[in-house]
Amino acid sequence: MAKDMFSRRAGRAAQADSVAVIGLGRFGGSLALELEAQGTEVLGIDSNEEIVQSYNGLLTHVVRADSTKEAVLRQLSVHEFDRVVVGIGTDLEASILTTSRLLTFKRPQIWAKAISEPHAEILAQLGVENVIRPEHDMGKRVAHLVRGSILDYVEFEDDFVMIRTQPPLVARDRPLGVLGLRDQYGITIVAVKRPAGAWTHTTAQTVLYDDDQIIVQGPKNLAEGFSQHA
Repeated sequence: MAKDMFSRRAGRAAQADSVAVIGLGRFGGSLALELEAQGTEVLGIDSNEEIVQSYNGLLTHVVRADSTKEAVLRQLSVHEFDRVVVGIGTDLEASILTTSRLLTFKRPQIWAKAISEPHAEILAQLGVENVIRPEHDMGKRVAHLVRGSILDYVEFEDDFVMIRTQPPLVARDRPLGVLGLRDQYGITIVAVKRPAGAWTHTTAQTVLYDDDQIIVQGPKNLAEGFSQHA
């Protein structure tokens, strides 16, 4: 059974724009607070009483409970949520058992944190489509930033990326429509930010300058190669 409950009653039906976050450690807790700040109703669940008490009043609902038990999850109406995040990291057994219980509910979209490659593989084998590796992903992102020319970096599945950088010489001082960047480099420049300006979509008539920032999208190897010319 759920052991303790704070805030409003957590066992009621989930609202349309609501997320259950299971595991309120550094990752899960930060995520839950950010969702709340964006106006999303959050049900936070953790097995540690001190952690739960620390979020009392900060989340819409927060409860101390054993998320590895299906009956507890149903009592908390987790099966009625469309989106559930499993932020449990260090306790692999709890992570795997909790995720397995959630998968039997069919309804929720599940995001599950993995702390290692084997952990990620197990979650994927269970059927989780959205496996998150925060430290691994952030490490890859920061590595690209440290290299110098890349200002920000987002990688999607299938080796597709979006990169914030400055225009390389080959992309400056002429309208994008005449440069043939997609044919020559296999990338697309989709947005530009002028100094002290806001981000805007590019057009064939857009001319880039050396003090602009741009968003480049395309296959990872091509977009990175293009950005290294910046």
